[in-house]
Amino acid sequence: MAKATDHEIVSIYRHSDEQIDLLMHKAPECVLMWGTKDHWPVGVVHSFVWLEGKVWVTFAAHRHRAAAIRRDPRVSITVSGRTSDDPGCPLGAVTMKGRAVFCEDEATKKSFYRSLAKKVSPQDKAGEDAFYDILDSPLRLVLEITPEKVISFDADKSARHRAGLLEEHEMSPLQ
Repeated sequence: MAKATDHEIVSIYRHSDEQIDLLMHKAPECVLMWGTKDHWPVGVVHSFVWLEGKVWVTFAAHRHRAAAIRRDPRVSITVSGRTSDDPGCPLGAVTMKGRAVFCEDEATKKSFYRSLAKKVSPQDKAGEDAFYDILDSPLRLVLEITPEKVISFDADKSARHRAGLLEEHEMSPLQ
């Protein structure tokens, strides 16, 4: 395979579905992005859970993002493999455009809080329980994001292409 001669077209370096799933489980944080009332894009870093093909985050109801997302539920999230200290996490990034729904029922909130607390403190039950207790507060909302479009960049494929080591069949078709 020839070496890449530039870095202009990177859409050929997409992750597989399995790599996306792995990155979404191993990366600790995402950037949640939404539009403000005056149409400015804004993003904030959140811990998150990837469950059943959806992204789940939480924040307090008084945050401006709650009103903005209620007004327009179109959001994006970006997750970078570089934020993970797990060597098994795929390198690169995934961006998902989707629609958000607020889940305010107690059963969903409690289940999500436990999942997030386990993700944040996987080896420390006391830390997990302490984080769960902090999350379980009256003003907290849970946001469920259903992806409608996925954009990914596999940094390992890009590096192998620059080194002349990427096989033709490993590249994704142009879109």
